Amino acid sequence: MSSSTIVSFAGGDVSGSSIVTSVESTSAGVVVVVEATPFHPVDHTWPDQPGDSGEITLDGSVVRVSEAVMAAVSDEGQFAVGSDIPVKRGGEGWTWLVGHPIEGDAPSWLVEGARVELSVDSSRRAGLSRGHTACHLASLALDRALADLWRKDPGEDALGAPNFEAKANQSSRIHADGAVDEYRLGKSLRRAGFDTETFAATLADREASINAQLAAWVESGASSRVTTEGPTIVDRRSWQCELPEGTAEILCGGTHVGSLAEFVSISVTLDLTDPQLLVMTTRAVPAS
Repeated sequence: MSSSTIVSFAGGDVSGSSIVTSVESTSAGVVVVVEATPFHPVDHTWPDQPGDSGEITLDGSVVRVSEAVMAAVSDEGQFAVGSDIPVKRGGEGWTWLVGHPIEGDAPSWLVEGARVELSVDSSRRAGLSRGHTACHLASLALDRALADLWRKDPGEDALGAPNFEAKANQSSRIHADGAVDEYRLGKSLRRAGFDTETFAATLADREASINAQLAAWVESGASSRVTTEGPTIVDRRSWQCELPEGTAEILCGGTHVGSLAEFVSISVTLDLTDPQLLVMTTRAVPAS
């Protein structure tokens, strides 16, 4: 394997045909690598969006792909998958790949050089894409709703608001039609100039402000897309959304909707049960 996997999920593809380049036996099972794939893999360094599931087929024979993952092979031939990859994505000395873990052993037809058909579970992909877009919109609305609580400049987000998301987010988990984000409200954030006490005292008002902003953005029906600097899994990709306030652009390796018209609504709930930890739960209702 001398080149990184070509990917087409950024353009919304959920099917494709390609040549098998490797069938690897790993501790996690058999992993298939192809030249080009529509499958979006879960990122091993920031696993916010789950990988696509689906099928690989040849002449009516089918194997199930459980969840696409990042894989990599070193210049010395070491093959690694997911969290076992010892370097960050794009690290030198490694070729970067999308791995397709299959259930059970590899059948006799699934061999290097075979041309196979790849198909993604499109319903699951659509739900995850809505969840990811909703997650980004919720974070932008959160930043705007907390803008008056900063005494120092924390830097700007994609719409020019003080970037609470970048300063405080410690985890993000996307699921179909939603997401859960956790933000650390500790001493370091207070030292950075954020007024955690006023935030806690006005939590309900902040939540209402976020939801009003999300409702306005959904009403706008703004266009949304993924742009990419190249065709491989390691080329930089960004999410762009043409919001009424301007075009928001966020570096992002995931998948997204084509328009906010794909939502009936997006809303959040804020939970500060632990005063050191804000949990924001985002829920999207898809348009029929």
